Amino acid sequence: MKRATLVSVAVTTIFYMLCGCMGYAAFGDAAPGNLLTGFGFYNPFWLLDIANAAIVIHLVGAYQVYCQPLFAFIEKWASRTWPDSKFFSKEIRIRLCSNKSYSLNLFRLVWRSAFVVLTTVISMLLPFFNDVVGLLGALGFWPLTVYFPVEMYIVQKKVPKWSTRWVCLQTLSFACLVISVAAAVGSIAGVVSDLKVYRPFKSGS
Repeated sequence: MKRATLVSVAVTTIFYMLCGCMGYAAFGDAAPGNLLTGFGFYNPFWLLDIANAAIVIHLVGAYQVYCQPLFAFIEKWASRTWPDSKFFSKEIRIRLCSNKSYSLNLFRLVWRSAFVVLTTVISMLLPFFNDVVGLLGALGFWPLTVYFPVEMYIVQKKVPKWSTRWVCLQTLSFACLVISVAAAVGSIAGVVSDLKVYRPFKSGS
């Protein structure tokens, strides 16, 4: 598992860094937010279709990973709050084949469907996708990717305070915090700039 994680993170980092660094080196601030269609050409169409399909597969999986804990939390809270309500607790068995059945809960169906519809509408209302994604990434990067893992490592390995390793880890954490703050400021500036020409359900990037 550790080796698979290391390889996947390394490959992902290399591809993201290549896209970011080469795009900025070639186009500077004029680099398009969407590298697939931002240059004004759509051929070869089959290659762009494959790339877009890969993006959909990637994002559908990521959406599931991030949403499942929220779904589980809300569903557990609802079943504890209203334990006698059949809407929240009753499982309806639906027979699919002769020997297989599916368990359906009405609250789960309504809540998850409403959540997906709501998040889809909200995302359609945001015409400045890149700046919003940049802001969310900046807000989530330092605490989730750097601070908590570093602090957990320090506690687990019992790293002494003010030792060389402790100072290096805290320096890394602080440097990433500065980068996150700078990225958040840049994204907020982009959102403010985009709001000047904002039109609902229109993509600005």
